[in-house]
Amino acid sequence: MTATTAHVPWNTSGGGDSPQVTDPDPLGPQRSRAQALRERLCPPMPGSPLAGWLATLSVAILAGLLRFWNITQPRGVYFDEVYYTKDAWGLLTAGYEINSTTCSGPAYVVHPPFGKWLMAASESLFGYTNCAGVPHGDPELGWRFSSALFGTLAVFVLARAARRMFRSTLLGCFAGLLLAMDGLEFVQSRIGILDIFLMTGVVVALACLLLDRDDGHARLADRLTAVAPPRPGPALPAATAERLDRLRELYGPRLGFRRWRLACGVALGLSMGVKWSALYTIIGFAALAIAWDIGARRTGGARRPVLGALRRDLPAWAATFVVVPIATFLATWTGWFVTDGGYDRHFYGNGFGAAVHGWWKYQMAVLQFHEGLDQGHDFASHPMSWLVMARPVPYFYSSPAYGTSGCHDPAGCSREVLALGNPAVWWVGTAGLVGMLAWWVARRDWRAALVLVGFGSAFLPWLLFPKRTMFFFYALPCLPFLILGITALAGLALGPRGASDARRLTSALTVGVYTIVVVLLFAYFYPILAAQVIPYSSWRARMWFPGWI
Repeated sequence: MTATTAHVPWNTSGGGDSPQVTDPDPLGPQRSRAQALRERLCPPMPGSPLAGWLATLSVAILAGLLRFWNITQPRGVYFDEVYYTKDAWGLLTAGYEINSTTCSGPAYVVHPPFGKWLMAASESLFGYTNCAGVPHGDPELGWRFSSALFGTLAVFVLARAARRMFRSTLLGCFAGLLLAMDGLEFVQSRIGILDIFLMTGVVVALACLLLDRDDGHARLADRLTAVAPPRPGPALPAATAERLDRLRELYGPRLGFRRWRLACGVALGLSMGVKWSALYTIIGFAALAIAWDIGARRTGGARRPVLGALRRDLPAWAATFVVVPIATFLATWTGWFVTDGGYDRHFYGNGFGAAVHGWWKYQMAVLQFHEGLDQGHDFASHPMSWLVMARPVPYFYSSPAYGTSGCHDPAGCSREVLALGNPAVWWVGTAGLVGMLAWWVARRDWRAALVLVGFGSAFLPWLLFPKRTMFFFYALPCLPFLILGITALAGLALGPRGASDARRLTSALTVGVYTIVVVLLFAYFYPILAAQVIPYSSWRARMWFPGWI
């Protein structure tokens, strides 16, 4: 928010040369001023809160039913489940990843442990396969349950975040439905690999960031316009009161402890505890937070809003987006530190200092691995191709013959799990980025900035490593921001509540038809997302491009 308002009078806390209030209701003008400023900084949420919760929860329940239904199919491990299921079992039984070849000693793994701890938690509840290949309970449910749970949670949290962002329950449910009906998010919610945990962590951090924005703006408005009671004891010297008043005019008030910003830092640290790539989202969200602080102080009448944000907000901001994520990330390695068998745990000997030194050596080895990962792969793709889904990843494929595995077609059948996004979401969302850029240039709207910065921090860093082996599912953290961009465009099309009936009707029909297309495309591609047995001709009809085969 960049617009300014007329200077808002600042209130001294007692003493000095404060003007005498002669209004018979001295709080009346202050209340009016507070209400106007609060509505500008933090517009009220329309409608019933209960209705908002029920509506967004309904979308999440739909997403959950889709993701948990028949989740154990196909049986066995496929694609990178072969690695992460064993890592999770090692964490569950030893506190660190175990070498799956020898079933003893540490394994060298190249991703932090938090996502695998989440898988280990569900394995402890439902089942697992040990290192020797002996199953216990229902192994597939064990290592996929947590993925489905977090994939469903992401839908609910994004719907709530979009509702707050656009002040509309309808648009919040619209955003949640788009995520629920996206094929890539659906597939990643039904496989035991890490990316769904990374995306959900980013969405939770986004929701906390939006809550902090509203809470901080509301608190700023309240402190700008509050009438302070007289101080007990002697009044402040006139010079001191004048100096305090001057500082408030220049910089604005302090906002105190910001619990939602702290929660955002924790969520970002946990996201980095799944994959290192969350580091770039930390940088993007940190930039948004300080920019919003500057904008709020400018709108509140601070004469030097930049310096005000630096003086009043920067220390807590640095703690939230630097100290807290680092501390949280380190906490995800607790199992490695408190046990004795982790990789490089005793490379430099015993003791705390030696453990820290060994851990740092381990991280440098992981960094070197990622920087040098450039071997070819049949399913690899360049990041620019992700936006048009040029090369989705076939996680599983089999071709049942007639009369076997439910195949009733004499020409044979196909069964596949293809990590393919919904074309109506990815293609429209990619085009919508242009609209978001135009909206930000024309209006400097903070919501457009959020979409662009969030998407950019999840996508652009991959362009820095053109030779690295990469896959389409790496783009999953970009998806929520593409959906928020589509949602913003839908909101702009619908217009304000006072728009003409003709515009509202035309826009509602357009958005409604688009939503139906999204749902129908998800239903059309569902068989190749959920490993259903279909005739080969039906499978071939869904292979729209050679790169999808």
